[in-house]
Amino acid sequence: MSTDSQVIANIVAAFANVERPQHFCNYLHCEECAEHDAVLVSHDRETLTVDHVANPGWDPIGFCSAQGKAYYLPSLAQFALQGSADDSPYLMQLIHHLEGNGARNALVSYCSQRQRRAVAAFLEHVVETRTPYLADNDPFDQVLRTYGYWSADT
Repeated sequence: MSTDSQVIANIVAAFANVERPQHFCNYLHCEECAEHDAVLVSHDRETLTVDHVANPGWDPIGFCSAQGKAYYLPSLAQFALQGSADDSPYLMQLIHHLEGNGARNALVSYCSQRQRRAVAAFLEHVVETRTPYLADNDPFDQVLRTYGYWSADT
């Protein structure tokens, strides 16, 4: 079984070459999109914190382009594995973003085969190490469905 650190290192390596976009959201769409874009534009992978993204009702990643999500994925994966195996402040939000709109998930389509394998390994690790949390929060089906999207054709 891999450790959290090994899984994060795998994600970091797979997504290291994703260029930071000039804008992360359609900032011209509305005030909310402009606010979310401003938060993401003002931070990089090292300065973004879980506090910037942890509110499910005001999460800029939900408005982010596929490239923007891929750019921040190493940070988001790290946020998801913070805390104990029974209490993760960001895990289910990240699963939601990884699931996207299912089989037509723009993030899955954007990612290379190596990146998809790294995310699939992350999801396997979540199932192996966060089982009590998943059972308590009843998202097991969602995690397995999401794993299917990321592991297809890898």
